[in-house]
Amino acid sequence: MHDLGAGFGYLLQGQRWVARHGKQYGFGLVPGLITLVLYLGALVALAVWGADLVDWATPFADDWSSPWEGLFRGFLTAVLFALALLLAVVTFTAVTLLIGQPFYESLSETVDRDVSPDGTAPVSGLPLWRELWISARDSLRVVLRAVLWGVLLFALGFIPFLGQAVVPVIGLFVTGFFLTEELTSVALQRRTVDARSRLALLRSRRTLVWGFGTPLAVSFLVPFVAVFLMPGAVAGATLMARDLLGEETRGEDDRAEPDAIPRPH
Repeated sequence: MHDLGAGFGYLLQGQRWVARHGKQYGFGLVPGLITLVLYLGALVALAVWGADLVDWATPFADDWSSPWEGLFRGFLTAVLFALALLLAVVTFTAVTLLIGQPFYESLSETVDRDVSPDGTAPVSGLPLWRELWISARDSLRVVLRAVLWGVLLFALGFIPFLGQAVVPVIGLFVTGFFLTEELTSVALQRRTVDARSRLALLRSRRTLVWGFGTPLAVSFLVPFVAVFLMPGAVAGATLMARDLLGEETRGEDDRAEPDAIPRPH
């Protein structure tokens, strides 16, 4: 239970950090706004043409009598849109981090310098193109795993009671884990911690991860909230990454005054 509360604490600390550093917060909003526009366009297209897609995919229902044909296809259309929303929540962070890699890496470095006792931040030493490639490759792995979990939870959703009461809760915890995995990758990648080691590190303290990621997953279900929480989520994930690696962190009262806007690499 201690780790559960500590994880939520890091989420709040990250939001407080960007609130104290307004310029960095505005700087970190840019990638999320770009991703939001892309996702809204995709969801609107699905809302407009989703029913046509279901009709095309279920030709066997053409000869069904009313109202079964309409109810069946209406149900499938609703499920398709719900699954798309779930995948949007899971993949939003990965896509935003990929688009905003230079922005968030700079933000994460600023957090590290602010809370580090010696005022320094770890750097990978890799060129930007290499960091982008590693980030894209690792994000794809996370998304593929998230899709597999999404399909499994979708199938379990048809089980009476379990599908309506238990599966949605499990889905939030799974989504929270994936969100945290993506967010902590910004700080851990700079420390040259590879994807396999990052996953093992997070699994070793699952309750800490759930305390951070599950409330974030719940908040991301509210439209537009993800965009405004992303900078603070990156800051909080950086603080949590330091905890996972046992690095010393200064208290808020000992930290430096807000810095200037960080520059992308």
